[in-house]
Amino acid sequence: MSLWHLFLVAVIQGLTEFLPVSSSGHLILLPNVTGLADQGQVIDVAVHVGTLGAVILYFRHDVASAVAGLPRLIRGRIDTPGARLAFLLGVATVPVVLFGLALKLTGLDDAMRSVAVIGWTMLLFGIVLYWTDQRGAEVKRVGDWSLRDAIVMGFWQAIALIPGTSRSGATISGARALGYSREDGARLAMLMSIPTILASGAFLSLEVAATADIAAARDGAIAAAFAFVSALLALSLMMRLLKTVSFTPYVIYRVILGIVLLLFAYT
Repeated sequence: MSLWHLFLVAVIQGLTEFLPVSSSGHLILLPNVTGLADQGQVIDVAVHVGTLGAVILYFRHDVASAVAGLPRLIRGRIDTPGARLAFLLGVATVPVVLFGLALKLTGLDDAMRSVAVIGWTMLLFGIVLYWTDQRGAEVKRVGDWSLRDAIVMGFWQAIALIPGTSRSGATISGARALGYSREDGARLAMLMSIPTILASGAFLSLEVAATADIAAARDGAIAAAFAFVSALLALSLMMRLLKTVSFTPYVIYRVILGIVLLLFAYT
């Protein structure tokens, strides 16, 4: 792959992985809009690794707490904040793993990779994000995260496997509907992305391990670096803006893009 192609894929993935606008939807649209070839699964794994590194670095204190709590969790003890966080993150990941396997086994994951599907999900889940953000109370913080809330947000995250929905957008919508503040809802959504990206990256890695070569590994390393930088910038910007700005700018973008895609798909 050319350096420009790698840069384009990585930056799109990095910028849209954590913003509520759907990274998968944009990556599916890329070859349709530009005529470029599909980047392939090696690059998919690489950009996932890059975005994973960015979210771990940004939320390093929460990640360190959860990792420190893992030994106690393994022993069946959920008596520290870190062990509790690790447990709830694990619970919230179960729905997306099960739903992802179901989509893969039935072939629906490929069937949904269409401009029409992305157009509808961009539009509808943009409206859902707006509704939950405007009507949701701000009475809960990260420390209030419960088993019930983790399960509910886990199902919201699973729905986001439909291209164009947006993992972060759906999970944030779920958090706002449950009464979490914008900042804390986004923080939980980003932390939930860590085990989800790990699971999807591990699954993709198994599929490409036998076919990867030195050239692919080189391209993957370049793509991962680009994705890491762009994801870290996007994540930092979004979390900073949430102190003063709602999710409405992302909603406007989603609605406009959704309408354009539907017009393209049906005309």
